[in-house]
Amino acid sequence: MNTTLTAVPGFRVGHWTDSVGQTGCTVILPPPEGAVASASFLGPSPATREGVLLSPEKKVERIHGLLLTGGSAFGLSAASGVVRWLEEQGVGHPTPFARVPIVPAAVIYDLGAGDPQARPGEAQGYLAAQNASSAAVPRGRVGAGTGASIGKYLGPTRAVPGGLGSVSLSRHQVSVGVLAVVNPIGDVYSPGGELLAGPGVGPGASAFAPNDLENTTLLAVVTQHALTKNDARRLADAAQTALARVIRPSHTYWDGDSAFVLSSAELPEADPLLLSALVQDAVALAVADAVLSQWE
Repeated sequence: MNTTLTAVPGFRVGHWTDSVGQTGCTVILPPPEGAVASASFLGPSPATREGVLLSPEKKVERIHGLLLTGGSAFGLSAASGVVRWLEEQGVGHPTPFARVPIVPAAVIYDLGAGDPQARPGEAQGYLAAQNASSAAVPRGRVGAGTGASIGKYLGPTRAVPGGLGSVSLSRHQVSVGVLAVVNPIGDVYSPGGELLAGPGVGPGASAFAPNDLENTTLLAVVTQHALTKNDARRLADAAQTALARVIRPSHTYWDGDSAFVLSSAELPEADPLLLSALVQDAVALAVADAVLSQWE
């Protein structure tokens, strides 16, 4: 039974993974007509592409793909490969002379995990899009989560592997799916409060000076229920707050967390309170799943 993001009909996920270089990228594709989308960016150093376009006041409402990637700012070039693949499929925002695929992207810093020269680029983004399917999402040390790490507040030698998690939740005929790339400076706990990854002692007096570029959790939330861009932005904010349930400390000065919300708008609007609650529960479970899936 598929209990990952792709259980939400119409959405596909594809990975490209470099298990030697310890990096990768992940593409989320909505139906060809695109998805209404917005995002929330917290922390001092989020590395993104097309992020401003997702603000509710901007004109373009629908995106045609979302890239989450390793490689720090270098990895943003992988979005060009996703754009090229979508253009070949005839997918994109209509303009007088061409369909232009809109593909936002966000990255984690994983250059210290393996080979710092191993970075997703255009060819790798193309392959991830080409690999996208509606099958259950492979999780753990794959795609954008390949080089992720957790619990870095005591220094890199005390960090433990992070990864990629994904869940879907349904209640009262309302459904959401979440994919999380988990690379925080803090520890990861289960929704019930059990330490899953990290030193577990919390930050204290230490000579270690964290790097504000190296810690990020990326979230992609999808639903079929109709949303405006304003609605999507509010849900993205709700997704961000859910990180505090399972990442401690969360949203620190050294984290650049990014949350994206995509709606295919194929179903009527859902009760906003129920939808927000589902998103927050699903985010907490997806973050935990990034760790738990490595033990399966």
